Amino acid sequence: MRYIPHPALYLRANTPTFPHEPIIEPSRSRRRADPAAEAILRDSDQPNCYGASVKPNDENGRLPVSQRPFRVLLLSGSERRQYNCPGVDSKSRSLMLRMADRLPQEWEIDYEDLGNVYGREKIQSCNACVSTSMALCVWPCNCYEKDSKDEPDLMWNLDLYSRLDLADAWAVIGPLNWYGPSSNLKLFFDRLVCMNGGCPDERLINHKDPELAMRLEHSPEWPELSVNHLEGRTAGFFGYGDEGADELDPSGRPKKLRHPGYFDPQQEPFEQEREAYAPLVWQARYSGIEVPDGLWSYATTGKGVPYSEDQAENMAGDSDFMGSFDAWTDRFASFVAGKGKVEPGRHRAYGYAPPGHRWADVKLKWRGIRMGLGRPREGSSPAEQERLGLNRDATLAPKESEGQRLRDGDS
Repeated sequence: MRYIPHPALYLRANTPTFPHEPIIEPSRSRRRADPAAEAILRDSDQPNCYGASVKPNDENGRLPVSQRPFRVLLLSGSERRQYNCPGVDSKSRSLMLRMADRLPQEWEIDYEDLGNVYGREKIQSCNACVSTSMALCVWPCNCYEKDSKDEPDLMWNLDLYSRLDLADAWAVIGPLNWYGPSSNLKLFFDRLVCMNGGCPDERLINHKDPELAMRLEHSPEWPELSVNHLEGRTAGFFGYGDEGADELDPSGRPKKLRHPGYFDPQQEPFEQEREAYAPLVWQARYSGIEVPDGLWSYATTGKGVPYSEDQAENMAGDSDFMGSFDAWTDRFASFVAGKGKVEPGRHRAYGYAPPGHRWADVKLKWRGIRMGLGRPREGSSPAEQERLGLNRDATLAPKESEGQRLRDGDS
């Protein structure tokens, strides 16, 4: 198939320098993108038919499994986007697009960049309803809702619950940030606790009533309701990092460290760097998502060089790294193709229309006022905590910080 260069390579070579704009000399690092990056892209056996894959058609979710195309969802998990203060797109975005071009083009290939765009909503954090009761954690998440003005949420506004449901397999690509996945990926997976046994009908708990949820969790009906809602799918994880870039001295400590005796670098976590993604991998496995060991990978790029020389264009010239990523992509494609399409669960996020809950909100508002006055529902957990003096949280101004209360003498 004829090689069609990615548009970014053309733009990079043909963009003029604007007046008053500093001229940036090309990096002299041996890992610079040109011409090595173009050679790697040109010589790769990937299809290179940019934009030619089958576009995802969500209406196919209504078809019987045997009649719809195979579908995958690719996720770029870095926070970086060029349309925010970093000013440059992430390596995970480049890898996501490369993977989309390399996968079988007859598949429906859906993808999303979770990076932070200025002014765009972000993934709201999980409110930990499940720690009150599994039945209070609703599938799909009803802590937030689409197009909310009070708490805008990227998960709902990008229809990510539905898109996860529609896909037969997911591929997650992201950096290692401080010995763990990016905060956006952690937020994303925290918000998927509901796929592991969440209540499939919020009407059973009057939208979000904790006492009703606690009772439901002890009812004989609960085991039939609490299932893994996305069970059977496959997920692959590819993490990457720079192992400290150029910040470390020969002992493995940061060069700028003033107290080197505070820790022993030999005790750093993880014998294998891929273990940084273990919380996400094991959450997926716990929820019935298959993560084969061969699809949980990590590779290093940018080790020993400044961050400014470790951009996507530099990464593209790192043949060992790109080879590792392409091999992971091929393993992913081979495994999920062999496994085949997945039957949807009984309670689908695709096509889900949340019921109205205005009257339920009024009741919950009254519940909150009672707690603020120190008169929570009799027999409830807040009432018992109030009686025992455990949390000292009776207030009609819950948005006020504990620090402010201390300073005002209200605690």
